[in-house]
Amino acid sequence: MSVAGCGSHSAVVLDRNGATVAVANVLTECEWNRVLDGTSSARALIQPDSDCCGRLGRIGSWRSRLVIYRDGQYVWDGPVTDVKWRLGEVEVLAEDLSVWLDDRVPHVSRTFTNVDLSEIAEWLIDDGFAPDDPGHVVEIVGKAGVTGSRSYTAGIGQTGDHMRQLAEAGIDYTVIGNKILLLPETFLVSVGRLSDADLPEGLEVGEDGKALVTRWIVEGSDDSGVIGSDGGTDPYYGLHERYIQMTEITDVASATQAAQARRRTTSQVPVFIDTQQVTISPLAAIDVPSLVPGWALDVTSASTCRQVTQRLKITGVRVTENGGDDDTPGSESVQVQVAAAATEVA
Repeated sequence: MSVAGCGSHSAVVLDRNGATVAVANVLTECEWNRVLDGTSSARALIQPDSDCCGRLGRIGSWRSRLVIYRDGQYVWDGPVTDVKWRLGEVEVLAEDLSVWLDDRVPHVSRTFTNVDLSEIAEWLIDDGFAPDDPGHVVEIVGKAGVTGSRSYTAGIGQTGDHMRQLAEAGIDYTVIGNKILLLPETFLVSVGRLSDADLPEGLEVGEDGKALVTRWIVEGSDDSGVIGSDGGTDPYYGLHERYIQMTEITDVASATQAAQARRRTTSQVPVFIDTQQVTISPLAAIDVPSLVPGWALDVTSASTCRQVTQRLKITGVRVTENGGDDDTPGSESVQVQVAAAATEVA
């Protein structure tokens, strides 16, 4: 197992056709992350040498891909979206495959009636990439367990926005390399365990009171005129209501299920554990490539006044490595963000 804090990174820039554009022979800094229900990013700072300077000049946004390996294991991949050439260094910035969906729209009109949200999400992704596919794979880890009716019109709305709205109604997604994983919000498979000993600098346990909603009202499309709601006054928290319109929804049942899915994750003040400013100990028995948003960690902590012993869903991962210099050795830093999953909140 490659533990946290001891990894070594390498990177290569590939063309869309798969040909090698440049190899980062001298990688001075590297950073990559993973996020739940969103688009992750990566950064590589490369020092040109005599063999690669000319090649680094041929890196192009959207034409090139940044691929990152940790201890030889493939951990991140995505299109280059920004390049900066400076004296003695080249900075390559990239985002994962899902960033393409923000530049795509539905290409055919499609109506779904009472189908699992995973099926709708798979169609949105496949349709978004249909005219020009950079090479994607959709893997359904598990059905959402939430059904609904949705209608999409060709040319209306960005596919990425449609995906994010769907993720708020009962399904999760995350991107690993060229693979988009779809999984239910209730998915709680653990990939490791963290305790205070694994977080020697301590951690922060926080509540997000503004995220509390005890009653959701969801309106469908203007044409349908449907409205669904779920929840009411909570005996502990009182009444906190929120309205949203989801124009792709076409019937009352789907609007109600969308309201239920939202309330399931907001009916209690969520508790978050954030190690964003804290590096996981290199002695922690955590396999970094297995830290995938949507999976979970068993966390036990008594280092703050708010004690936690809970299985928490991974919502974000950030890994950085600094190559150091002649006087200071390089080091890897691994941070992870976790939060109570829908089933834990319920």
